[in-house]
Amino acid sequence: MFQYQRKAALVALTTALVSTSISAFSPVSSSASIKSHQNIPTSSLASKSALQIATTPDDITTTTPYSEVDNAITEENPLRVIIAGAGVGGLALANSLTTNPLMSVTVLERTDEFKRFGGPIQLASNALQVLKEMDEEVYNAIMDKFTFTGDKTNGIKDGIRDEWYAKFDLSSPAEARDMPYTGVIERPDLQQIYLDKLPEGVVRNGDGVVRYETNENGHGVRAIMASGAVVEGDVLLGADGIWSAVRATMRDEPVKGDGSGVSYSGYTVFAGELDYDSFDNGLVGYKVYIGPGQYFVITDIGNGRYQWYAFLAKPPGSAEKEEKPDGSAKYLGDVFEGWSKDIHHILEATKEHEIQQRDLYDRPPSVFKPWTKKSVALLGDSVHAMMPNLGQGGCQAIEDAYVLVEELSTLKTRDEIEGSLKSYRGRRLIRSAAVQGLSRFASDIIIRGFDTPAKIVFKDGGIKFENFNYAGIVTKMLQPILPIFFMIQFNFLYDGYKNDSAIDLKATLGFLLVGGLVLLVGLGGLEEGAIIGGLGLEGLLGTEGVEAILANLPEFL
Repeated sequence: MFQYQRKAALVALTTALVSTSISAFSPVSSSASIKSHQNIPTSSLASKSALQIATTPDDITTTTPYSEVDNAITEENPLRVIIAGAGVGGLALANSLTTNPLMSVTVLERTDEFKRFGGPIQLASNALQVLKEMDEEVYNAIMDKFTFTGDKTNGIKDGIRDEWYAKFDLSSPAEARDMPYTGVIERPDLQQIYLDKLPEGVVRNGDGVVRYETNENGHGVRAIMASGAVVEGDVLLGADGIWSAVRATMRDEPVKGDGSGVSYSGYTVFAGELDYDSFDNGLVGYKVYIGPGQYFVITDIGNGRYQWYAFLAKPPGSAEKEEKPDGSAKYLGDVFEGWSKDIHHILEATKEHEIQQRDLYDRPPSVFKPWTKKSVALLGDSVHAMMPNLGQGGCQAIEDAYVLVEELSTLKTRDEIEGSLKSYRGRRLIRSAAVQGLSRFASDIIIRGFDTPAKIVFKDGGIKFENFNYAGIVTKMLQPILPIFFMIQFNFLYDGYKNDSAIDLKATLGFLLVGGLVLLVGLGGLEEGAIIGGLGLEGLLGTEGVEAILANLPEFL
């Protein structure tokens, strides 16, 4: 697993796309009813949607002719867009497309109703700027329920000594570009803002897409629902999450399990959300406590509420297999024995029902597997599910939606659909792959590479060397470099949100110089001759990886 993570990181390093973040940790979900659109069965879809619906068995997809539609896209003959999934990316996409009179949009969501499930989601400056440009009314509604963290102190603390290890500046890169500060909003609030804005009947609850078929002799795609209903449109956009049925059909692979491409990250996370009177409320946005083999995050989520989460390296299923007779809070108190009193104070203040544990799954970057096929495309977690360490999972789904809106809005005919979706992939592939791969790698370097920093202490008239092991020395060596690294990362993320080009050359140079140093020092044990001495990339990335990089070089220049 670790070798995969190194390779994923180095693909991104070699293409110089984004810096590893041990920062911008995004909040993790918790649970809590939310006003939803009426639960209208798919079979009763209104005629204004311009979609063909059938409720007979699946064999209709092979025996019933597709609707005859003109090639030209007009208000009388709009582009029929089906979106599978009503998550952040799917709703943002639907909201923008419904404002275009040439589009007829339907969102198919498997859940019967929207509930207040899911805790806060981090929206970094790049995603907020995209949201503002997509729909200022939605952006303003978000701001009414938003808590800024980017205008406060944020950084990494020594978990044992309770000292600041590195602070990073989230505000200056945003201010320099006149962008909103990073912050958080409750996921159900964000979802409700979109549901309130979307026209009635656009979102259809209670039946999810399980597979699709495309018209081999012309235009059209059919989404096959769990109920057996069939929904026909011109375009199908899979925003149906990490266990995507759209992706499984496109790639002819299972939704879950072996061969699905989804793998266990190696980490489980405990998350708590509570009312908490923190001593540094209003001053600190979030703090990441590092130490040997694990880390702990505390973040302000607004209105006197806080979220914490603990990352531990555990085998899958540990939530069920590992006994915690005294509860999760006491269990974690023992795991973090000797760590900062702040960790223990917030654990003691957390009630057992306020704690959840879940294993973390992600996917390797989809460099070689398709994002699009004919009139079908993937977005968000369905194609680039990532670890939370960059705080960019939802942000990258929003960027996907932004680019898809731009590409689909240029269409004049249905013949252009496939090319438009390929253009979307071309604009999003490199940036999202870098963020995705390095998000996973960040977890590994924090847990496996970081330790309590080495320190020379003058005590009792003598000199004491604390934690002078390899990991402690490396962690100390990285201390002055990381703030620079963070700044390069934020500059890359904030400059590239429009996805106009494959790579930002200015950000590239900074990333190669500083990011390469961090990775080489932090990893330590790279294969002999890799990177240094040059060009031992094939051993790291594989032949396909090298070929992919070389094939894309013209786009970088």
